[in-house]
Amino acid sequence: MTFTPTDPPELEKALASLSVEQVVRLLTGSAMFELYGEESIGLAPMVFSDGPTGVRGSEFTGGRRVSLLPNATLLASSWDEKVADGVGRLLAEEALAQGVHVVLGPTVNLHRTPLGGRLFEAYSEDPLLTDRPDAAGYVRGLQALGVGACVKHFVANESETERHTVNSVVDARALNELYLLPFEIAIQDAHPWTVMAAYNDINGVAATEHDELINGVLKGQWGWDGLVMSDWFATKTTVPSANGGQDLVMPGPQGPWGDQLLAAVRAGEVTEEVVREHARRLLRLASRVGAWWTDPVPVGACRVQPTRSGGSNCVPSPRVA
Repeated sequence: MTFTPTDPPELEKALASLSVEQVVRLLTGSAMFELYGEESIGLAPMVFSDGPTGVRGSEFTGGRRVSLLPNATLLASSWDEKVADGVGRLLAEEALAQGVHVVLGPTVNLHRTPLGGRLFEAYSEDPLLTDRPDAAGYVRGLQALGVGACVKHFVANESETERHTVNSVVDARALNELYLLPFEIAIQDAHPWTVMAAYNDINGVAATEHDELINGVLKGQWGWDGLVMSDWFATKTTVPSANGGQDLVMPGPQGPWGDQLLAAVRAGEVTEEVVREHARRLLRLASRVGAWWTDPVPVGACRVQPTRSGGSNCVPSPRVA
């Protein structure tokens, strides 16, 4: 499968206008759930929020009251794609109301043991039930209203024991037929705009720097054109993760990229084209979620977003004339 990016014609011009220092700055979050903007090209800061059973917003406590929906395992029991689509659309409305551009869900890892502490986030033990009708419907519902979905955790992140450090040893058949399959179906059927790289290693290589799986399979074999972000604090290296296909380190502002990545580019360990490709995918995401407008708009103008009920929301513009 391949996707042909529908980039705004101004994207390449905007990208070319940025210095390598500006590009690298964009590739690490500015805060726990927020990204840097870039005023020179009209890029607004993007805001992410934890999901997948609600939209908490950018604050861990004290935020606005939001809906807590039935968990993914219960939704999977409905066997109804319309239910998953409706959940995605409801979450999109709550995201828009909070100024959130990307909801960090759905989780498409598989159930391996009932003792898993985050089992409620995932749909089932079966990759087909996980995606058809559930995760793909969830993604379509969210993105139909202009809010990005983040399919997670790529990949083989099924162990709760030592989940941040475990090495998942998986043979090629199991990897392709079980653990990669939910991601492949979601990408083929719903085209999520982001994917989250996991904490664990896969066959001895960290998920955040797995060139074979991110560049080779996800972006290469599957032809996916979205953005790969790290799970929070998952990225441990500079050069291997940048060259391995990850596009964004979260959270920020500290992390293994920033000045270290800039130094690696200047030393020739990471090419400038690699970091510009990461930024290209970030700008593509921003254009999809309404955080980057290529033409100035008047003060007070808004971007009209459709709602699940057929009405519309007015999302304030990130740019003013």
